[in-house]
Amino acid sequence: MLKLTKYQFKMSALRYASTILAILLSFLTMLPAYAQEAPPADNGAQILNEFNKQNRSDIRAKAVPLKEKQQIMFLLGLGVILLVIITGGLGLAMGVFGKPLFVAHMVFAALSITLAIAHAIVGLVWFYPF
Repeated sequence: MLKLTKYQFKMSALRYASTILAILLSFLTMLPAYAQEAPPADNGAQILNEFNKQNRSDIRAKAVPLKEKQQIMFLLGLGVILLVIITGGLGLAMGVFGKPLFVAHMVFAALSITLAIAHAIVGLVWFYPF
């Protein structure tokens, strides 16, 4: 019987493993290519088109009219201006007259920044032409 050394045994095992790996990889690359040959015979595109038409009509029915959008934006802007004026007044009362209104000043500052960010986001979503 033929006696193999350790090196020869490792090389022959590596050769067999690489051959098996090459065969398996060729099967793995062949399967997706084979699956792409047969196009689907269903009417999925028609179903998707009908769904999109229905979705568009639902969106149009729920759309907010332009005049109402402008009124909402005006009221948001009015709220921002009012909160900024209150924040400024509290800041002046603290700085000029030494009143202990720091917490109220910070609360109104946070509210005005939050409302200003909401105002900007709503304006971008409603009026920016995407």
